[in-house]
Amino acid sequence: MTAFAVEKLGRVPYQQAWDYQKQVHAEVVAGSRPPTLLLLEHPRTITLGRAAKPEHLLLSEAQYRAMGIELFQVERGGDVTYHGPGQLVGYPIFPVGRQVRGFLRRLEQAILLVAASYGIPAYPSPGYAGVWVRRKAPVEGWPDLEEKLCAFGVAVRQDVALHGFALNVNTHLDDFNLIVPCGIKDKGVTSLQRILGHPLSMEEVMERVVVAFAQVFPTFAKELV
Repeated sequence: MTAFAVEKLGRVPYQQAWDYQKQVHAEVVAGSRPPTLLLLEHPRTITLGRAAKPEHLLLSEAQYRAMGIELFQVERGGDVTYHGPGQLVGYPIFPVGRQVRGFLRRLEQAILLVAASYGIPAYPSPGYAGVWVRRKAPVEGWPDLEEKLCAFGVAVRQDVALHGFALNVNTHLDDFNLIVPCGIKDKGVTSLQRILGHPLSMEEVMERVVVAFAQVFPTFAKELV
């Protein structure tokens, strides 16, 4: 039994999920609902966080929409990111008080545990939020490539978190070429599928995420609030 509720929502349009997040957030703030982890996928979507720069969008809004990609300006931290089928999005609507940095570190720990469960030596970066892996350079003598496996972006309102993480499972990675992901030009993006060489069951990955979150967030004791 976990210290939080889990809802698996399937593939949900971004606006619908955003509205539902706000509803769950209000209920967690009011104490009428326990801390809740929402797990879902989105159709092809680009979101811009509070630090987003227009130049990190490589096409016009009209061009994105012509490709079936919706754009949203949202209240989370961070820059521009992409969501799409095959990417597991998690919204931990958890009470965090003023411990935002500590909360982000815990989110990283949870995803690192998921990566480790697949034998992947992922790591956090002190300079960039997220979970990263290193890929051997294609040419001998070149530096290894750093690639982001999971992106993070949160907001905290009334001491309870919104938004969360985006873990690339079977994501179509070419769509990241339509933006400058998270505003970082000199690093790449990867997925569990690319690293392991085969597609994964989203249900299995979700189960591993829930197990990892239960380890990292075993209780919501006073020090977390």
